Amino acid sequence: MVKKPSAFPKSLLSVRRLLRRSLSGRHYRRTTSATARTPAAPPQDKLHDQTVVVDVEGWLMRSPLSTFPYFMLIAVEAGSFLRGLLLLLLYPVLLCLCLLGDDLYLKAMVMVSFFGLREKEVVRISKAALPKFFMEEVAMEGLEAFKKAGTVVAVTTAFPRVMVEGFLKEYLDVHDVVGREITVVAGRYVGHLEEEEASMVRVGGFLEEMDEMKSKCDGAVGLVMMGSRLHHVFSQYCKETYALTEADKKAWQPLPTDKYPKRLVFHDGRLAFKPTFFAAVAMYTYLPWGIFLAIFRSAAFGLLPYRISVPLGAVTGMRSRLIAGPRHDAAAKKSKAAEGRLYVCNHRTLLDPITVAAGLNKPVTAVTYSVSPVSELIAPIRTARLTRDRNEDRRRMEALLARGDLVVCPEGTTCRERFLLRFSPLFAELAGEVNPVALETRVDMFYGTSTKPAAKWMDPFYFMMNSRPEYRIEFLERVVTAPAEGEEGGHGHSIRVANQVQLVLAEALGYKPTQLTRKDKYMVLAGNEGTVKGDAKK
Repeated sequence: MVKKPSAFPKSLLSVRRLLRRSLSGRHYRRTTSATARTPAAPPQDKLHDQTVVVDVEGWLMRSPLSTFPYFMLIAVEAGSFLRGLLLLLLYPVLLCLCLLGDDLYLKAMVMVSFFGLREKEVVRISKAALPKFFMEEVAMEGLEAFKKAGTVVAVTTAFPRVMVEGFLKEYLDVHDVVGREITVVAGRYVGHLEEEEASMVRVGGFLEEMDEMKSKCDGAVGLVMMGSRLHHVFSQYCKETYALTEADKKAWQPLPTDKYPKRLVFHDGRLAFKPTFFAAVAMYTYLPWGIFLAIFRSAAFGLLPYRISVPLGAVTGMRSRLIAGPRHDAAAKKSKAAEGRLYVCNHRTLLDPITVAAGLNKPVTAVTYSVSPVSELIAPIRTARLTRDRNEDRRRMEALLARGDLVVCPEGTTCRERFLLRFSPLFAELAGEVNPVALETRVDMFYGTSTKPAAKWMDPFYFMMNSRPEYRIEFLERVVTAPAEGEEGGHGHSIRVANQVQLVLAEALGYKPTQLTRKDKYMVLAGNEGTVKGDAKK
């Protein structure tokens, strides 16, 4: 495949080529003597609009940084739990390889984690699952040092480039990433990591190009860990280098979520925890019991009435917290005896409508868009598939509402973090009032959501596999959707009502409302619009 030409300035490309050669073992020395050590961290204004070259592991990440959890995430999320188990079993042996050199250890980790994986899937997981865990390791002081820089080039020595590029570019506004490559054959990784001594870039006219690179690189500022592999490189070819000591770095703090350069709304992957070695051992030890629990709990909720299945689930560790019950006055019951109620809830997992039905202790109907046929088949409540045609969907939902209670999730997709996506306004046109339901979930091991079409039918089972999954259900006061006297109705009014209901739910949950949509989520995490085979066409 022919690579597209880079859009970066020629000076930045020169810095990049120089660092690649330096990482591969080709160090070129200046004739000048070494300068005295500069302060550990530069003032932010000093790097304003300058080109900065930063050591990812030495400067940006907090110490000590273990690479094992991130390779385990690649093995499990892009591969399988069996591959993750293999990596876990071999890890003590891989640690022994550190005695022979860090490079041998890194190559072995890459071979076990990447061999045979599809390049496209690894890139997706690196962008969708790894950033959440990488962001937890970012040092606040390290990031603030170059946040006002004009151009930032990140250099990694502990990870292959593909593992960190998506995180650095998407969430930290890094312009380019330099790191070692893994060989790809026919769209799959063969597990071979480039030799540290090998040249990553081979360009004709090397000696002439070096003269150009020396002059261009004199304008860059280096941020590096003192004594690291990159310290010598940065000090030789950057006009100024700031070297950080371990003592300096111990005082650095993790980056708070409210100071993320870009808010982390969407992420993917099944693992809800960082799989360190001991955490991974605990997960695989628990896994057989978790599978049994998932089967038992699913059977209980699918076959038994709620008054039995809910207490039975609690015995196995499931927790359901009903914060408030729906308030139905006698007059409303009498006037709407033949008409169902419309429950509007935020979307956390595919189990949301079932949880609402359990809270009400009566049957409801749930409308679905992109739910797999398997999920519809095993659902213990009635489901109705919509078509994405507004008029047809409205007709179907009105008919369902006339026959009984209806549960809708106007976000159209799940969101794991404390955000609410934009609400589709169609529900506001179905009834004169709606009943908002605030849902919150907690898991300790596995996420019960996925953007992978082939795996979506497994979402409820993964939620049930957690040792102590929790649902918090709060039935809120009704919201009137009919236009007030003298107020104009129509689509504009429906949008205002949808925004009002979104705000009511956000305040009850302590979440932040957004205007992001289902399409935004799937384009970020999966590169598609989020439909699965069997969806109705527009």
